[in-house]
Amino acid sequence: MFVRTAGDRDLAAIRALLVETWHATYDAIYGAERVTAITDEWHSIASLKARLTKPNSEFLVADDGKRIGGVAFAESVDDGRTIALKQLYVLPDLQGRGIGGMLLDEVIESFPEARGIRLEVEAQNTRAVAFYEANGFVRSGDAGEHAGASGEPTLVYRRALAG
Repeated sequence: MFVRTAGDRDLAAIRALLVETWHATYDAIYGAERVTAITDEWHSIASLKARLTKPNSEFLVADDGKRIGGVAFAESVDDGRTIALKQLYVLPDLQGRGIGGMLLDEVIESFPEARGIRLEVEAQNTRAVAFYEANGFVRSGDAGEHAGASGEPTLVYRRALAG
């Protein structure tokens, strides 16, 4: 797999990856019907296309030349001091092979002025929590902007970056 910037021609494959990954991850937490409604809204082609031209952001895919195995989207906030990692997903059958780490590294390299990276994660998404903790993220005391399945805010994780 190699990591590159997403383009128009990737949108259908990105949507398919997000739908598959969300169902695999969240059906047991939210229920399949709710996951379908969320992915229809958040991961529509139009919604994904808008990210391609969003200022101060990076939209990346992990690609092996045959299929897209992972996707990440992040944007610069706090006048460039912080990276807000909005999405990082890897196809279920490719998880555990370093693709998520490659995407995370490329996100960080895309914002050389940043001094930290922040993300939100559903508390019940234990695989994601373990991944982020293994990659140096520490849970912050902040409440997330979104409510998780329990109705509680999502967990906020942060990692300082070398300055």
